[in-house]
Amino acid sequence: MPVLRQIRERFASERPLEGLTVSACLHVTAETAGLVRALQAGGASMALCASNPLSTQDDVAAALVERHGVEVFAVHGEDPQTYYRHIEAVCDKHPRVTLDDGADLISVLHAQREEQLPEILGGTESTTTGALRVRALEAAGRLAFPVLAVSDAAAASLIENRYGTGQSTLDGIVRATNVLLAGSRVVVIGYGSSGRGVALRARGAGAKVIVCEVDPLRALEAAMEGYEVMPSLEAAALGDVFVTVTGNRAVLSTAHFKAMKDGALLCNAGHFDVEIDKPALDKLTKSTRAVRPLVQEHVLAGGRRLHLLAEGRVVNLAGAEGHPGAVMDMHFSAHALSVEHLARSGESLDNRVHAVPDEIDREIASLKLDALGVTIDELTKKQLEYLSSWEQGT
Repeated sequence: MPVLRQIRERFASERPLEGLTVSACLHVTAETAGLVRALQAGGASMALCASNPLSTQDDVAAALVERHGVEVFAVHGEDPQTYYRHIEAVCDKHPRVTLDDGADLISVLHAQREEQLPEILGGTESTTTGALRVRALEAAGRLAFPVLAVSDAAAASLIENRYGTGQSTLDGIVRATNVLLAGSRVVVIGYGSSGRGVALRARGAGAKVIVCEVDPLRALEAAMEGYEVMPSLEAAALGDVFVTVTGNRAVLSTAHFKAMKDGALLCNAGHFDVEIDKPALDKLTKSTRAVRPLVQEHVLAGGRRLHLLAEGRVVNLAGAEGHPGAVMDMHFSAHALSVEHLARSGESLDNRVHAVPDEIDREIASLKLDALGVTIDELTKKQLEYLSSWEQGT
């Protein structure tokens, strides 16, 4: 993670976060540890809990506690009660800045800790799903502090969603099932930036890709990219592997399950485990068994079998190791620089969802190019003058 390393070195020298208490609700992985240590180097006091019960790497959590003095409240496979108890624990630290992946920390603070809201300078949000929740708070007039939508930062989202999610989702599917993707029909439900990545990598693995969308512009883009585009109920009868990437609930439900063929694999690459309607699947199920550690077989009436991966939770983290470090390098660098921005300017920002400042995006991109050994052109003085002039034309 060379970009984050350079930021950490500067933070250690400048200490821009001196005395700042930061509470984070993130996937507890080795890459997250890199972010935590960078913020510590800048002077922040850190508390960390998990943003998904199945994504915690216990060895990482233990190392952060034992070697680096971070307060970590997370254990792999924790039940819902423990999950929310851990979020309460990081709230108890009275953070000045919050880091979120799915907005659960922000939601708990607004729903249960209103007395703490005036203490908070601002927060960051990692995911598109989380940003939707925060924008809903804003629309309701309830958002009590500014939030930077790291999910929308160009340098981070392009690399993470398209390339990171695409690769790690297929990695999770293959690790969990050992299925051959070549020649199979992979149905990608949702063609946002993450869905594009999944479709691209599935096609690269030799799969025949079907895309399902509700947005006409995204559907048109998928069609122009050469994918089959059709309604999800129509695709349900054709698919071998189904991947939900929508950020919405019950996009695969009863009618879809009834139409699917024997042996279909169902998995989710969106943030929450609501995209596959598990209660509806359970109602249709006559019996279940675990056929592999992360594969639950549901036997339906007539003997058809549907296989749910990783309990419908985000498959790239539950079934594999999430995004590669090179991807999270960009994403967590955006978080680190956003925390620095909040520390310096949070009190002057309105209580709404903000884009990550353009200068942060450009700094990350420049540091990444430098790490890759890539150099680019610069505009000449005359070119700059031309671009800023209305008088110079043909």
